[in-house]
Amino acid sequence: MNRTGISAVIPVYNDRASLERALPESIRVFSELGSPFELIIAEDGSTDGSTEFVRSFSEMDQRVRLLHSDERLGRGRALTRAFSEASGVIVLYYDVDLATGMEHIGELVDEIRRGCDCATGSRLMPSSNTTRSSGREFASRGYNFLVRLFLSSRIYDHQCGFKAFNRERLMSLLPSVRDTHWFWDTEVLVLAQRAGYQVCEFPVKWREGRGTTVRRNDVWEMGSAILSLWWRIHVKGDCPLPTG
Repeated sequence: MNRTGISAVIPVYNDRASLERALPESIRVFSELGSPFELIIAEDGSTDGSTEFVRSFSEMDQRVRLLHSDERLGRGRALTRAFSEASGVIVLYYDVDLATGMEHIGELVDEIRRGCDCATGSRLMPSSNTTRSSGREFASRGYNFLVRLFLSSRIYDHQCGFKAFNRERLMSLLPSVRDTHWFWDTEVLVLAQRAGYQVCEFPVKWREGRGTTVRRNDVWEMGSAILSLWWRIHVKGDCPLPTG
């Protein structure tokens, strides 16, 4: 396959209402960049009409691709599948609620064009512009502190859903990534740094979406995921790193 341009992926699960805004806004933003692009909707077993909405939209604009799964894959597995089928030399993803300002898309792409292997928006750098509840702020800062402490990461914010990659480098890394859901974002960044990839982070404007809360079970899952990856890296040694 001859690869060119940008492949943008939006992971979706029962996000019909958010798609009504995200699809036309995405088309507008990428059209203004002036590069060939495709917009892949990684739709993960939705039951709320998301599939039908995207399919109808793609009939009007062939730059939109529906990648549907009848059964839930999980966020991480859905992203891996989408990137494997992407045609762009630069691949990226962002959340369907557009919590990160779309004005940062050009900056995200430019980081890869300048030579970064991975680029990520950050809600936790000193100049970031973030609005969210105190509970989520505390949980996020605590989580990212633990990732840096236990997994030797240099990144401020591992879970911001606004990342781009040199596709060739990403595909070399993905066989080492095991998580299939939310921890995928962190695992990719940690393993990329261990592999010697150039990982770039920049501040973004971010606004909390509706209905997002931190549950006690979330905190337990965060800690368990960090310790599990630490065990794989430092005890089991089963995190093979890409070469070249």
